[in-house]
Amino acid sequence: MSYGQGGPQSQWDPWKPHSQQPWSSGGDDGTPDWAALAEASETRNKRRRLLFIGGGALATVAIGTAVAMAVVSANSDNDASGHPTKLPASAALPSGSATAPSFAPTSAPPPLDPKDFISSAQKDTAPLSPETLFPGTQLTMGETVYKKGATADTKNCASAADGTLNKVLTANGCTRLIRASYAEGGLAITVGVAVFDTKAQAAKAKGQTDDKSIVRALSGKGVKPSCNGAICFSTRNAVGRYAYFTITGFTNGKNVTKKDTKAFSAGNDLQEFAFRQIWRRGEAQASAAAQ
Repeated sequence: MSYGQGGPQSQWDPWKPHSQQPWSSGGDDGTPDWAALAEASETRNKRRRLLFIGGGALATVAIGTAVAMAVVSANSDNDASGHPTKLPASAALPSGSATAPSFAPTSAPPPLDPKDFISSAQKDTAPLSPETLFPGTQLTMGETVYKKGATADTKNCASAADGTLNKVLTANGCTRLIRASYAEGGLAITVGVAVFDTKAQAAKAKGQTDDKSIVRALSGKGVKPSCNGAICFSTRNAVGRYAYFTITGFTNGKNVTKKDTKAFSAGNDLQEFAFRQIWRRGEAQASAAAQ
């Protein structure tokens, strides 16, 4: 390859060593073509600006990616290798509104049993007297009204019992015998409540009674004497630490027979009333203890 006019020319690059400068192809005076030089310089400047802009965009993308990775890592759990694990589903993320905490329903404690209070002298501490057991001046049971007469209260239980009852009460530790009398239509009814320290004593005493175990009839204050040698109707029962008895007879001395249903009804009414009064005593103490 020959060098000189008309031969191939290499492009001059001012940043490349030993590159040949472009001279005018039509002049012989060796003067540089300044217009060509200016155009080449402008082309190089544009190329450099594009490179800088492109490089800046790449740097921005790289920085943005790094920030995004940092956010993901901070809000996720890490596995054993240190790499972020799966993010929770959007439904599992906490919402912006707070909800009131819910609590399991609580059940109220069971009510206290009245029988627990009337079964032992240690718990059965409410006042006890003829008036607390047999209040008022009369008793209404259904359509029948019984007029109240005399009352009695003794610690010598045997003195207020007849037949085999006196020995039964004494043997089982009776501490008190409270009586009240009622009258209705020629009948006189006496109800007696024997008090023991424990339920077991009262139950044993009741179990040892027989048809000859009767409470002594009480008269006075409008109630005539009865059951003095005549046949009368009697009942016996027990609840808690109490044994209760009734005796019903005619005030004219007549014997009670199987046909005298009115006498049976009166005795059962007073027996039921005695039970209710003892049970209400237990209810009142159970209610007070629950407060």
